[in-house]
Amino acid sequence: MNPDRDPVTGLPIGRPVAVTAPAPAPERVRLEGRHVTVVPLDAQAHGTALAEGAVGPGREALWQYMAAGPFDDRESFQAYLTACEASADPLFYAILDARTGQAIGHASLMRIDRANRVIEVGNILYTPALQRTPGATEAMRLMAGYVFDLGYRRYEWKCNALNAPSRKAAERLGFAYEGLFRQAVIVKGRNRDTAWFSMLDGEWPQIRQGFDRWLDPAHLSEGGQSLRLGALNRATIPGTPLRRATTADEAALAALQAAAYAPNRPLLGVEPVPLLTPAAEVLARYEVWLPDHDGRLAGALILDPTPDHLMIWSVSVDPAHQGSGLGNALLAAAEARARDLDLSVLRLYTGDKLVRNIDWYARRGYATERVEDLPDRRLVHMLKILA
Repeated sequence: MNPDRDPVTGLPIGRPVAVTAPAPAPERVRLEGRHVTVVPLDAQAHGTALAEGAVGPGREALWQYMAAGPFDDRESFQAYLTACEASADPLFYAILDARTGQAIGHASLMRIDRANRVIEVGNILYTPALQRTPGATEAMRLMAGYVFDLGYRRYEWKCNALNAPSRKAAERLGFAYEGLFRQAVIVKGRNRDTAWFSMLDGEWPQIRQGFDRWLDPAHLSEGGQSLRLGALNRATIPGTPLRRATTADEAALAALQAAAYAPNRPLLGVEPVPLLTPAAEVLARYEVWLPDHDGRLAGALILDPTPDHLMIWSVSVDPAHQGSGLGNALLAAAEARARDLDLSVLRLYTGDKLVRNIDWYARRGYATERVEDLPDRRLVHMLKILA
């Protein structure tokens, strides 16, 4: 994105911010999920259950990179929880098992910068009962959703640079690595270099999809997920120059789709399917991957991953770039994305009157699977199985 320029000096300046008033302060709210419930931390109500998984021998690793702990006895742990409950920043929440109501972890919203609409998630304690479960992921989905619903622009994750599991978790959850702050703080008498990660409000609609696809019961199996969250939240398709769309691309995406699909309207006699869905809804429902050319959108690849196949919802190329091979590149990128998601089946559909499109897909290995009759059109569904 090109920066704006000051009209007097001609120097580049940041883009204007639509809402500059302070963000609301986070509150002691209850966030309901399918696997867990996030509630205000209550030391008295949650202390016993949390102590079961967090106190005593064998629990030292839970506190290795935390500012507090480890705790050898329940009395000192209870005092810690009492102080956490009284704090407004960090603002602590308990994570409860939705089935039993028992506390199995805690986390906080902290470094609350309302003026700049920036907030951090931290003090994340997952007991063994919560670790590596869908609830562990859902708790972070609930908290991120709450933060962005409040209107925060930036959501941060920071951790000890030596804490490899935390760094891996941040990237899996969709946070982008920003860099290393050397000798940032002293924790328990030792140096801590801090790794910084962030997630932005414009990125959230696409990241939220990754969470919700992964947490959908259809995407979970007895042994765990059938789609990897880290792959769903990836910001790039390996081996391609495509980038993940943000809300800042909404207007350009709408204009691109309108221009790319306009020639199909007289052939079909109805509005092309991709133009029936507003761009904002497309960004919220589907993966949107974009190639740029000279600072402008040249095309769009819109995908809908499922547990057993990757649906190519739309392949569009700006008329100025048609005939350049970009359509082939986008279709190849869809195959690369399928492989990245460990999927071997690709599906797509197109209007039965778009004979050139059907032939184009057929020459690239897509076979007609079925023809669907709708009240106003017929759709040709096509399939390709990757080697």
